[in-house]
Amino acid sequence: MISKIKTFFQDNILNPSIEGKTETPLKNIQKASAALLIETMLSDNLIDAKEQQAVKSLLVRSFDLSSDECDELFSLAKSEVADSTSLYEFTGQVNLHFSADDKFELIKQMWHVALIDNVLDKYEESLIRQVADLIYLPHSQFIKAKSLVKNELDLLEKPLINS
Repeated sequence: MISKIKTFFQDNILNPSIEGKTETPLKNIQKASAALLIETMLSDNLIDAKEQQAVKSLLVRSFDLSSDECDELFSLAKSEVADSTSLYEFTGQVNLHFSADDKFELIKQMWHVALIDNVLDKYEESLIRQVADLIYLPHSQFIKAKSLVKNELDLLEKPLINS
């Protein structure tokens, strides 16, 4: 199982090659980012349709993926999360390739997945806190990301007032 994970990351994250073309580091980190979003979705041990749709929507929007590419990435990342032994497999790639702004956006996306169902589970919050620590995101940024996402989602749920 562990060798499968190491092989995946060696082939797909560290040294990817598709049809003779080497992917950019940004493409590689997108795969690790997808795994962290899925980890957030699964952390409360409930598979919620809203969370699953949010992950796929974030993948499509953030990474400019087609529907088929998104489904493939989602399945692959979900499988890797199930077989992973630590968050470092994913956060290590974030630290190697993401800027501070990119890290902040990733934490915002994780908050989006956690909060989309209007239920913040303690395991979701704990996971996001752990990832923020592992990617060296200051606590103030962790709190800011949560607040921004919460406000965005609150605005989406409020009915428009007709004047």
